[in-house]
Amino acid sequence: MTSIRRWLLGWLFCGLGIACLIAGIGIFSAARLEAGELFDYELRTVALSLPHNITADGIAEGRDPELHGIADDSLVIDIWDRSGRLIYHSPREPALPRFGEGFQSADREGYRWRAFGVTQPDRFVQVSQPYFIRDDMAVTLALRTIWPLALLIPAIVVIVLVVVARGLSPVRWLSQSLAARSPESLEPIALTKPMPDELRPLVDALNGLLARLNDASQAQRTFVADAAHELRTPLTALKLQIQGAIGDGSLQVDHGTIAKIDGRLNRLIHLAQQLLSMAREDAAPEAAIAPMSLRALCEMRVADFSLLAEARHIDLGLELEHALSDDDAFTILGDTHAFAALVNNLLDNAIRHTPPGGRVDVTLRRETQGITLTVLDSGTGIPESEIDRVCDRFYRCSGTSGHGSGLGLAIALRVAQRHHATLDVKNRADASGLAVSVRGLRVAASSLRESDIVSGMNA
Repeated sequence: MTSIRRWLLGWLFCGLGIACLIAGIGIFSAARLEAGELFDYELRTVALSLPHNITADGIAEGRDPELHGIADDSLVIDIWDRSGRLIYHSPREPALPRFGEGFQSADREGYRWRAFGVTQPDRFVQVSQPYFIRDDMAVTLALRTIWPLALLIPAIVVIVLVVVARGLSPVRWLSQSLAARSPESLEPIALTKPMPDELRPLVDALNGLLARLNDASQAQRTFVADAAHELRTPLTALKLQIQGAIGDGSLQVDHGTIAKIDGRLNRLIHLAQQLLSMAREDAAPEAAIAPMSLRALCEMRVADFSLLAEARHIDLGLELEHALSDDDAFTILGDTHAFAALVNNLLDNAIRHTPPGGRVDVTLRRETQGITLTVLDSGTGIPESEIDRVCDRFYRCSGTSGHGSGLGLAIALRVAQRHHATLDVKNRADASGLAVSVRGLRVAASSLRESDIVSGMNA
């Protein structure tokens, strides 16, 4: 996938480099043309200003004419008399032929020359100069013109980087907003800052898609909730009618058949109740989360399940670890009804899979990351090959007996996810059985200082 940022920066820098190259070539050409005009003017001026006292007799007698430094730019001066005899030639310079009137260009002595010739009454004067002098001057002039541009290029690069980053920041903000959303969030994207016109159709399309997904999900949850509610009532009524018919003698059935019918009805009622709990949890709003006492809830749930545990000769208890005081409420931010369903499912699973004479412990522990709720049982545990799938909906491990529906741990996982916690299911290392932990439960604001104290204790 091509990056828009790299694409923009690549083309901008490529265009900037080409523009600078064209500008450099143009500046050098202009400087070379200007240097040529200046040096042509110099050639013409020198040729017309040479003194007339340069004669063949003077040269023969060894008298050097006073040229006052006009040969500083490698000028080659040649003077011929009317008969065509060379009467003066610049010393230490190569001999050049007579090129002709006006400005001429020619190649001699391995160089290209520019010459200006003028015919005067008693002589012909020619002033010549190699082209590399002009090129050197053109480069010097071009560099003097270009160096401000060279300083401007880094500033332009910085401006391009800042502008591109600024222009793409709404795209980055939109992607970060989508990445930060929870998988279950189907709320429209809220625009907390001005959005460019180019991104508004994308945001509107995403909001439309989220709205359609929310409608479909809501319809599914409503159907499951309605179906579970409608199933629970007639099933309960059917069970009561059967019990009433057996009680008044109008239904004559052997005890084995009655036990099977009662077991089937209990399983159907339990499944309907689990489906209703799952549908309610899927549709639960965030507004339902408020400070609650996890200790009071666990005490109540343990008391409710104590009769069932006693009937199966199972030792059921609640333990507190790292409590701040004897009356520590273990206050967290949570949905009371959701956590009641979570604890009910964990205790129901633990008691059903623990053999008679076993033990089930509910533990509340303060940790640096929050509060942890753990349910330990002394059952047979779960095969390691299936432990990653036990939280899937309607999944039951091989060899499982009883009237379970395969939704207990799935409901617990959903509750943990909605509270930004993690559900950890693993076999106990110190004994047989299963350990199910809900970690990272957020401490309520009123208990933040208390949790800081616990962090210090653990450190």
